[in-house]
Amino acid sequence: MPYIVAIHAFIDNYIWVIRDHCHAAVVDPGDASPVLDYLEQEKLKLIAILNTHHHNDHVGGNAALLREFTVPVYGPANESIPTVTHPLKECNDKESAEGNAYIPEFSLSLRVLDIPGHTAGHIAYYGANLLFCGDTLFACGCGRLFEGTAPQMVNSLQKLTDLPKETGVYCGHEYTLNNIRFARTVEPGNQALIEREAKVEALRKQNIPTLPSDIAIERATNPFLRCDQPEIIRNASVYAGKPLSDPVSVFATLRDWKNHF
Repeated sequence: MPYIVAIHAFIDNYIWVIRDHCHAAVVDPGDASPVLDYLEQEKLKLIAILNTHHHNDHVGGNAALLREFTVPVYGPANESIPTVTHPLKECNDKESAEGNAYIPEFSLSLRVLDIPGHTAGHIAYYGANLLFCGDTLFACGCGRLFEGTAPQMVNSLQKLTDLPKETGVYCGHEYTLNNIRFARTVEPGNQALIEREAKVEALRKQNIPTLPSDIAIERATNPFLRCDQPEIIRNASVYAGKPLSDPVSVFATLRDWKNHF
């Protein structure tokens, strides 16, 4: 069974490596250099690249990696990424090649979920209790709405929230502590959030990644997944200066609030 390793890139990006003792697949390699260094150090052969969306800090290393390795590049069918060889989108047929990234060396099939909002064609990969969700769902947060709408993002986040609670959440950035501090402003009475903040602060003091998260802790602490909670509705309404009731308007208000936090 493969296991997952985080490679740091840029200021706060994570490039996820799915690996065994001799093979590696990489998720969202925005920078090739740290990936190539890791592969050489660990004596691993690259066997696949998986992209969640088109932003350069997630795909910028594709071309350089392909100069060293001839591998399939999986990515969203509804976005333009020149290096993608296997465009994917969510399919009702769970066995469809168009809706799965299959890595034979690991006997690992990752189902594709369409999760627009951060970008128009953003996808996630889900399988074996692993979720690679790019910049849609963060630990205690979510991505900005660069190309999508609030209703789209609410639907996308609900799709991820509905996954099994033990699903590991492997997102693209180390934003957790800042996200928690915002969440504490929005929902100060959440005891699970208070406990999470202490654990995350301890990890960051040791420069240890706060990821992966899991769906259970996100359901319990992530304000963007909790837009039906009375305390969040009340505080979002105060920020908006008007009563809010439906989850989309609460979400849109939280997203605007976080943008200015």
